[in-house]
Amino acid sequence: MYTPERVACAKVPPGTKMHLIMSSSPEIKGIEIDRVSEWFLEHVPGIRTPLRFEPIVGGHSNLTYKVSASDGELYVLRRPPLGAVLATAHDMAREHRIVSAVEATDVPVPETIGLCGDEAVNGAPFYVMKFVHGHVLTDRSMAEKHFDPAQRGRIGRSMAEVLARLHRVDPVEIGLGNLARTDSYLARQLKRWSTQWANSKTRDLPDMEEAYELLVSNIPEQKGVAIAHGDYRLGNCLIGEDARIAAVLDWELCTLGDPLADVGYLMNDWRAPGEIDRIGQIATSASTSSGFPDREEMLRIYSETSGIEVGDVSYYRAFQYWRSGAIVEGVLARYLKGVMGNEADTAAFRLQVDGVAAAAVELLRAR
Repeated sequence: MYTPERVACAKVPPGTKMHLIMSSSPEIKGIEIDRVSEWFLEHVPGIRTPLRFEPIVGGHSNLTYKVSASDGELYVLRRPPLGAVLATAHDMAREHRIVSAVEATDVPVPETIGLCGDEAVNGAPFYVMKFVHGHVLTDRSMAEKHFDPAQRGRIGRSMAEVLARLHRVDPVEIGLGNLARTDSYLARQLKRWSTQWANSKTRDLPDMEEAYELLVSNIPEQKGVAIAHGDYRLGNCLIGEDARIAAVLDWELCTLGDPLADVGYLMNDWRAPGEIDRIGQIATSASTSSGFPDREEMLRIYSETSGIEVGDVSYYRAFQYWRSGAIVEGVLARYLKGVMGNEADTAAFRLQVDGVAAAAVELLRAR
C-alpha cells in the first residue's frame, strides 16, 4: 500500500485518462516528485502512477535514479549534479542523443524514452531510459558471487568485442558525425582536461603538471576516428545472466576521437590477480578473479574484432591515468561543495588522484 507524501493533479492531453499522482517516495534530493511525475504522465505511454524514485549509487558525476511505476515497470532517470558544475560537463541533451543513436547499432545500450530540457520541471534537464536488468561487477566479490570462471572468461571476451564493435561504427551513419571535431583528438583532450583541472583542483599536485607536459610533448599519430566512450570499464556495464554485456552505461564523456584512448582506459581498469593498485593496496577489481582474460588476451581479442593494430598502449594508459586525475579531482571538488546529493570519503579521492598522477608519470618516463 502506498502512503502519499505528495498529491497533485497532472496536466495531460485532452482524452487521456488521468491518474492521481501519489508519490510513494520520501523527499529525494534532485527530484521534484510532483512535477517529474507529471512529465512521466505526459511523455511515457502507459505509465502508471504513483512513481517511486530511488537513487542509484555508484557514480560520482551525473545523478542516476531508479523509477518504479505502480505496475512494476522500471525506468532510469539521469540528471546533472545539484549545482556548481563546470560549463562543458553534464549535458543531458548530448548524452541522450548519443545513447539514442547507438541504439541503432550492435552495441547494447538502454532504450531511451525521452528528454526533458525544461528546467522548470526538475531544476535541470534530465532524460529517461528503460531499466536494464543485469549485474554491475564493481569488485572481485561481485564477479565471483554471480559468475563462475568459464562465465568470467565470456564476460572478458564480451568487453573486448563490444568495445571493438563500437569503434567500427561509422558516426556519420548514425547521426553523430557532427558530435565533435575528428582531428587532433589527444591535443583537444589535453587542452580540455587541463582546463578542467585548473578550474576544479583543490591543491597543487606536481605529478599532474609533469604528466601534462610529457603528454603534450609526445602526442602519437591518431589511429583513425571512432566513437570513443570515454569511460569504458566493467563498472559501467550491465552483465546479463548469459555472461555478456546487456548494456553499456554512462556516456557523458563520449566524443569522437582516437579509439586507442578507450583501449588505454580499459587496460588501466583491467587489473591482474595480485596486482597493486594506485593507492598501494592489492587490487580487488572484478578482473582479478580467475577466468578473466589477461591484458594481452584482451588486446588480442580487441584487435582481431576491430581490425585496429594496438601496438604500444603505454602512452594512452598514461593519458587516461592523468585524465582520470582531472576527473576525480572535479568529483572531489563537487563533494566538498556539497552538490552531489550525499557524502563520500574525500580523503580516498585525494589518494586516488595522487596515485593515478604518479602512475602517469611512471609510464611516460619509461617510454
